Amino acid sequence: MTTDLSNFARRVRDFIQRCATGFSAASEPGSRDSEFNDLAVALFRLQFSGNAPYRRWCEAQGVTAEAVTQWGQIPAVPTAAFKEWDLTCLTPAERTRVFHSSGTTTQQPSRHFHHADSLALYEASLWPWLKRHLPLTATKARFLSLTPSTEQAPHSSLVHMFDFARQKMGASANGFVGQTDADGTWWLDFDRAFALLGGSTTACAVKGNTDSQPWLVLGTAFSFVQLLDEMERRDGRLCLPNGSFVLETGGYKGRSRALPKASLYQLIAERLGVPETNIICEYGMSELSSQAYDLMGRPGAAEASLDARESSRRRVFQFPPWARVRVISPETGQEVDEGETGLLQIFDLANVFSVLAVQTEDLAVRRSFGFELLGRAVAAEPRGCSLMSA
Repeated sequence: MTTDLSNFARRVRDFIQRCATGFSAASEPGSRDSEFNDLAVALFRLQFSGNAPYRRWCEAQGVTAEAVTQWGQIPAVPTAAFKEWDLTCLTPAERTRVFHSSGTTTQQPSRHFHHADSLALYEASLWPWLKRHLPLTATKARFLSLTPSTEQAPHSSLVHMFDFARQKMGASANGFVGQTDADGTWWLDFDRAFALLGGSTTACAVKGNTDSQPWLVLGTAFSFVQLLDEMERRDGRLCLPNGSFVLETGGYKGRSRALPKASLYQLIAERLGVPETNIICEYGMSELSSQAYDLMGRPGAAEASLDARESSRRRVFQFPPWARVRVISPETGQEVDEGETGLLQIFDLANVFSVLAVQTEDLAVRRSFGFELLGRAVAAEPRGCSLMSA
């Protein structure tokens, strides 16, 4: 079975490569629907056959492999099921890496198993879509991550993603300024972060440095709050060089001080000197292999259509053309109308070796260009990388 899936993974990588060579057209809603549908249905049948817990769950829903002819009919397994079952087509001997969801220490984490082929597909998916939203190759940006390194957080898909981006940028590996406690809690080495960014170790520079090489600063929402609070305590602020970008992801999930996104981005702009138009928000999770980004950093966003500019202002998210999203009503299970709120369902072709259809507990508003993220449903458990920083 895994040989069939490895062959299928090569088909998906070819699809990703072809999409990435023509993103402008491929990113339009509805583009490549027919090819996406064929791949999704074929992958579902492989997973129905090779993923026993998923097959049993589908059968419990009254769904057989032959009954599915459209990607929207594929049963989406709840993210919570990744905590209870090994939702993978890989045998125990084939599993060489596992990504865990983050959460409180009392929660059982989700587990997404990988091996060489699945990680290669994960990386083939993440890089072109990230590069599409951050002009990382236009300038030789320096790299600073507010997370720990992969050595300290080997089960974090977010850290793996950041480290892969670092390698593609050709940046130094010493740009990770997060640390972990014995219980896995993340914390920030403020002095080291400020020293790298150009401030002193005891107080941030008031005007910042004068060199012109831009920065890419990546982190969870709460790690940025920690950094900004420490800057306020030291009465400091930086002015990072023109062309610097911030990549923010995750939420607060109720365990620590939370800021509305608009307030967080305003503080980042004030304290780091990075304009809000250069702050990009990412949406992803350990159960997926593709990520969504808001449209703020999309090339040509400022000159785009009125709808596209409004989507950028609202920070509407979009997955790459090899993934699809539905916003569904929790009462009916049907897709809501545009402008209405529901739960996110994600269909990710890059999830070849696990489950391609995932039902999240995240609330979103359906928009023509994607979705506007509202946060976690009230009854859902807190989770997300931000909790690791608490």
